[in-house]
Amino acid sequence: MTRSFYADPALNRMDPEEIRRHQESKLPAQLKYCYEHSEFYRQKFDDAGAKPEDIRTLEDLRKLPVFMVKDDERRSAELSLEKYGHPFGLHLCAPVEDIYLTGTTSGTTGMPTFSYTFTKKDMEFLAPRIAARMALAGVGKGDRVAFFFALGIYATTMTLWGLRRLGALPIDIDARAGTELFLKFIGLTRPTYIACTPSLAEYLIIKAPLVTGKEVGDFGLKGILTTGEIGIALPGIKKKIESAYGCRSYDYWAPCGNAPGISCDSDEYHGLHAIAPDLCTSYDDLVDPVTKEPVDSDSDGAVGEMVHTNLQREACPAVKYAYGDIVRITTKECPGCGFRGKRAKLVGRADDMLIVKGVNVYPAAIRDVVAGFVPDVTGELRIVLESPPPRVVPPLKLKIAHGAHVSEADLPGLSSRIAQALHDAIKIRPEIRLVGPEDLPKETRKTPVFEKIYEE
Repeated sequence: MTRSFYADPALNRMDPEEIRRHQESKLPAQLKYCYEHSEFYRQKFDDAGAKPEDIRTLEDLRKLPVFMVKDDERRSAELSLEKYGHPFGLHLCAPVEDIYLTGTTSGTTGMPTFSYTFTKKDMEFLAPRIAARMALAGVGKGDRVAFFFALGIYATTMTLWGLRRLGALPIDIDARAGTELFLKFIGLTRPTYIACTPSLAEYLIIKAPLVTGKEVGDFGLKGILTTGEIGIALPGIKKKIESAYGCRSYDYWAPCGNAPGISCDSDEYHGLHAIAPDLCTSYDDLVDPVTKEPVDSDSDGAVGEMVHTNLQREACPAVKYAYGDIVRITTKECPGCGFRGKRAKLVGRADDMLIVKGVNVYPAAIRDVVAGFVPDVTGELRIVLESPPPRVVPPLKLKIAHGAHVSEADLPGLSSRIAQALHDAIKIRPEIRLVGPEDLPKETRKTPVFEKIYEE
């Protein structure tokens, strides 16, 4: 990474306190706009006994209750469809005819929502910030990026605007077409980067030799861009991908079109760098995922659910939206690149959290421990749920794929070592069933972490 971390050159000359003042200078106008143009937000402010003009600082903003969670957004969309004939929600602030781009969530936890809805002015502001994020991974003019996600009207589509702004050529292939077609297009177009889920990046390591007769290292890539699930934040997965492909892997995200972040060019993972603090306050507003009470997000190491509030957005601005991502905030300078802003490491999803004997358990923490046993395990696992989460009647049941070289006689000892490591790290002692190396296949989209027996 260079020292020009931010899309707005002015921010690169500011210290953290000056950046905060810049955020606070933009906040009142955005809140006033939302109050005046959305019946949803007007009701939320009124219910909280607050007016937009009362909110002048980030501290003021943190004192507001959460206005929206995923279920609220779904209900807002249902009501707008019934009342106005569109699915963009009662929190839509711009006229429907001004919508320039829309994209939905995956719908894996319920009805898809059009969280990624923008006017042309929104995209003109957002695209440079998406571009700056990708530029920090080295993407530039003339690069070809094989972009492999479920497209159509999905959230990841907005990233294409940033890639094109850099002069890079997205080779966008719908993941639903299958990996064989994707590998064929890699051979035809010779991309310099691929963008996909970390699960898929791992799967291609196995699939490419079978389909093309070549290893993924033969692609000659400059980088791997991954998003959609926790992946290279786990040291074992980062090392596996980078060793196989022979290039750096980068983690990037922008949940709900907010909080653009990217990991840096470093052997170790140092979190998602907040490269667009002028877009939203996401890294500066955390709440407890259960009580929704404020958490001190300026404290190094703070853990909480990220709450999104836009600072400049017309179509569907987020105001106090607890989107479900649990993060750990780091405020110290990044040892990998010198970035001085905030960084976030994704801990898990609020809707993925399990409670085992009073202990909050996130799948990512389990994966992190299990990954330490590679190559005796493949790294693939499923959490078996016999009743709806979050509460689990102990013991927590896990299926873990063992390595190909592990014999039947070695399985009890391996299971015992993994169970002990999980107990030492996160205070649970699970019941582990080791299965064959190919018994837990990866998928082209997000690989599921739960096996929900109670739905069968």
